[in-house]
Amino acid sequence: MNFELTAEQAMIKALIHEFADSEVAPGAVDRDRTGQFPNDVFEKLAKLGLMGLPFPEAYGGGGADTISFAIAVEELSRVCASTGITYSAHVSLGGAPLALFGTEEQKKHYLAPLCRGDYLGAFGLTEPDAGSDAGGTRTAAVLDGDHWIINGSKCFITNASYARRLTLTAITDRSKGTKGISAFIVPTDAPGFTVRRPYEKMGLHASDTTELILEQVSVPKENLLGVEGNGYKQFLAVLDGGRIGIAAMAVGIAQGASDKALRYAKQRKQFGRALASFQAIQFKLADMAMNIEVARNMVYKAAWLKDQGKPFKKEAAIAKLFATEMCMKVCDQSVQIHGGYGYMKEYEVERFMRDAKLLEIGEGTSEIQRMVIAAQIGCHA
Repeated sequence: MNFELTAEQAMIKALIHEFADSEVAPGAVDRDRTGQFPNDVFEKLAKLGLMGLPFPEAYGGGGADTISFAIAVEELSRVCASTGITYSAHVSLGGAPLALFGTEEQKKHYLAPLCRGDYLGAFGLTEPDAGSDAGGTRTAAVLDGDHWIINGSKCFITNASYARRLTLTAITDRSKGTKGISAFIVPTDAPGFTVRRPYEKMGLHASDTTELILEQVSVPKENLLGVEGNGYKQFLAVLDGGRIGIAAMAVGIAQGASDKALRYAKQRKQFGRALASFQAIQFKLADMAMNIEVARNMVYKAAWLKDQGKPFKKEAAIAKLFATEMCMKVCDQSVQIHGGYGYMKEYEVERFMRDAKLLEIGEGTSEIQRMVIAAQIGCHA
């Protein structure tokens, strides 16, 4: 086993780390206050050729691996979780379905612009009545001649306001249950397609979270993604990869919160001594460092397995579950170390804590991750 990053991975880590500190961090506080989307950041990421990082060079991607993608997500999330989730969703939810299931023509037409950063990728899965129970999809698609007519709605969709096209799931044969769900590539400017931003969120204020309304939306027959009826299996595979991204986000947020707590503990004096000299604070910081390192190693393991073409469903679920719950604990302790100042926006750790909570919910709740792990280790009802 070799735990050392390759030269390419180390280069990407150094590049994104510096980019996060110089280009992303300075505006993070204002973006959280105003909800301003970081368009400028993504224009710069596109110029650096990072918007298609793990996708093949044939489609304008970077030809890098999943570990490199996880590193990029972690480094962006370390300073701004809104930027981290936007990037993660663009790649793992926007690009991955096309890379995994698209035809050659679809990849050239739809994946290449995402790799160039022409627009952001998005994935329409969750519905008002189909969250953890994604098999409860109600959005329906009916074949009418050479077009599919789609009706329904999606909620809590990331990046849709900045996506010219996105992939979404719809029922094509209600009698077949989950085997009657298919996936489609849908232009966001199609007649009858509405993107709404009705949400006031606890955190991740600068990320784009929308509701999609589809009323008699017509798409060509060839916009079916993959095989009709395979949509449910397809999005389960997409979510396995997406969980690596969310876990990497959690590691990044936790690292950012831990860095701020350590810096504060060294500077802040109480009873005539720096906080960092008190064993109670040292133990908190030690636990934070330990848990972050364990989570990071689990993220890398899941990513490595994916890159090797080996099964990684269990490892992705473990990484996502452990990293996200760890992240909430680290953010909580970072606020605690800051004391009253931790409760104030000026010191930023309260933002990290607000942003972190979504990670225990999105792309499969912690409860769902435990169900996935239980099934993978052979538990049966």
